[in-house]
Parts: sequence; C-alpha cells; structure tokens
Amino acid sequence: MFVSVEHSTNYAYSFPVYLEPHFIRLQPRMTSTQRLLAWDLQIDPLPTGKTECLDQDGTLSSFVWFDGPTSYLNVISRFQVELLRANPFDFFVPAESLSLPLWYPDSLSSALAAYRTDGHVAQPVKDFAHSVAADASWNSLAFLEALTQRIFHTTHHIHRQEGPPWPSHQTLQNREGSCRDLTVLFCDACRVMGIAARFVSGYECAAAGRYDSYMHAWAEVYLPSAGWRGYDPSRGLLVANSHVAVAAGADYTLAAPIAGLYSGGASSYLQAAVRMELSGATINS
Repeated sequence: MFVSVEHSTNYAYSFPVYLEPHFIRLQPRMTSTQRLLAWDLQIDPLPTGKTECLDQDGTLSSFVWFDGPTSYLNVISRFQVELLRANPFDFFVPAESLSLPLWYPDSLSSALAAYRTDGHVAQPVKDFAHSVAADASWNSLAFLEALTQRIFHTTHHIHRQEGPPWPSHQTLQNREGSCRDLTVLFCDACRVMGIAARFVSGYECAAAGRYDSYMHAWAEVYLPSAGWRGYDPSRGLLVANSHVAVAAGADYTLAAPIAGLYSGGASSYLQAAVRMELSGATINS
C-alpha cells in the first residue's frame, strides 16, 4: 500500500506579527510498519534558520525560527509512504503481561512512567476503565479491544477542527468527541490499568479522495515484546495499514503538527487542507 499526501496549513494574521520559533511535526516517521519514500517541506516566509531533530518518541521534526514581521505563515508538506503492516495482530505478549494491571519489567516500568501516570484522571473515567476491565475478565489484550469497541459504540464522533482535546471525563460525560477527544479518553483509561499509552497524530487512509480530509488522532499502547501498538477508538479498530503515523507523545502537545507562538497582539485565522491518494493493495478496516 502506497500513500501520497499533500497537506497545506495557512495562518493569516490581522496585522503583521513576529513569529516565535516553531516546531513542525509533519514528516512521517520511519519504522518497521511504514517506509518514507519521499518528503518535501515548504515554509513561507522562509525561516532564518532550521534544524532537524529526532524527539523522545521517535518523531522526526523541524525546529525553525524567523526574523522580521509577517502577516501570514504557510506550511506545505508533501510525502509518499509505503505501509508495511497488513496484520495488526502480528505480536506476542508474555503470559505475565496478560493480566491487569499490566506488568512491565522494572527497566521498562521506569522508562514508561510518563505514559502510565493517572493522577490527573477523574473518578468517573477510573470507574469506566474498571468496568471495561471487569467485562474483559481483567485480561490486558481483551481489555484493549473491549475499550476500543466500547468508546466506538457508545460515543458520537464529531469534527472539531480547532482547540485542544477535551479532558477525558468531559468526553465520557458528553458521550461524544472528536478523534483527539476519544484518543485522550482511551489513553487515560489505559493508564488507570497501568498500561503505557500515548497520543498519535497522522492520517487515516479512509479519508483518501475526500474534499474535507483532516489529520487524524489515535492511541498507541506499549506491550512487552510487541512495542508500541496502535488502537483507534474513533474507528473501533486496531491500527495496521489503515493509518500513517507522524508524531506521538505522552501529551497531545508533543504530537501537535505545528507548535509555536507569535507576538504582536493580532488575531489569527487558520485554514488547512489535506489531499490524499492511495495505490496498491486494499487497506484493512
């Protein structure tokens, strides 16, 4: 399966502003599940400086800085990716990690601490997680599949182009949310069960050919011997060759496609567009 994407993001300001340094996370990552064949990034106005970096979650990002006022910022990303994972179940989990709360070796437990903390999670979400776990007989893999299906079938998926994700208890109470809202709910429920979970941003192949395509969000959980594995509560499925992953982080801010501030007090307007084409084998869904 080959995926070609052109993603344009345009910011317009009511009067000229000074752009602070920006992180641009639009380059698909290179892993055993996807191979980046081509990538091009265009930024206007042209940055004064640019450096490439590999962050703590394996995200390939550009750090750019500017000089002088501007009334706009335009970013265009173009890439082609080959998707390599046809089977989302191609992993093995040791017996000691099949019960909840999930067990990790000491070295992994320390390394994954930021992805497992649940001190911020409200009690209704904790109760929700325990309910799903009980229905799954406290089996870790059954819990992940049940949680994906529970969120998919009991919440209404809406589109919110702007704004941060809602807190997980708000999404649970409203029984609706955008893909990023449902992802935060999924991650928090996993963390209650001791499962390391992180927020992922990227693209879903099901949006190919649509005029209203946007970036998508889903979750990844860390399973011993299997590594990071994707679950999409917005679509009710395990992730294989149906998604193109770009950025990931314990917090959604670390997976934002473009992150930066400006000074000058002007108001801003955002317009984004994604064009996607597929070629090759049929995707799993």
